[in-house]
Amino acid sequence: MNDDLSYLSIAEASELIRKKKTSPAELTEACLECIGKLDNSLNAFITVTGEQARTAARLATNAKSRGPLHGIPIALKDIFDVAGVRTTAASPILADNVATADSSVTARLHEAGAIVLGKLNLHQFAFGATGRSSHYGPARNPWDLERITGGSSSGSGAAVGARMLPMAIGTQTGGSNMRPAAYCGVDGIKAT
Repeated sequence: MNDDLSYLSIAEASELIRKKKTSPAELTEACLECIGKLDNSLNAFITVTGEQARTAARLATNAKSRGPLHGIPIALKDIFDVAGVRTTAASPILADNVATADSSVTARLHEAGAIVLGKLNLHQFAFGATGRSSHYGPARNPWDLERITGGSSSGSGAAVGARMLPMAIGTQTGGSNMRPAAYCGVDGIKAT
């Protein structure tokens, strides 16, 4: 069943959690397994926060629902701070930069009950259209490893496109979210 869980949409996963047909812990473990199997070839993640995610998922399993993101595994483009986790912006300059507090986006996701699985690769400093310029190597397109993911939210597009998790947070300045979504065959939302 674990292989099937990582392929669920947000709505499907939320419904199963609400009906207690799966738990945030089971869903998180399925996604972490999928990341373990696929990320060596896709390079979507810069940092995986497996133990933190497992702890949060266990707490969410026994907690009152916080809404439609309760227990949903997500990952964030590595420009969003997560307290105690490094934020690199895919640059060697920030390789040892550890956040002391959550960004407002991260805090709101935590408040909504989302489970953060880690930080995603990107075009260095979120400034580029290909996704190839990262100190950690390029994220690869899950449909064809030789093709680009687009940028700058390259890891976000690759992770969701490969169904390693149902949702990722990217950013949109000049196509940074829409290109990776389109190139990797997933939906992207352009914020207003």
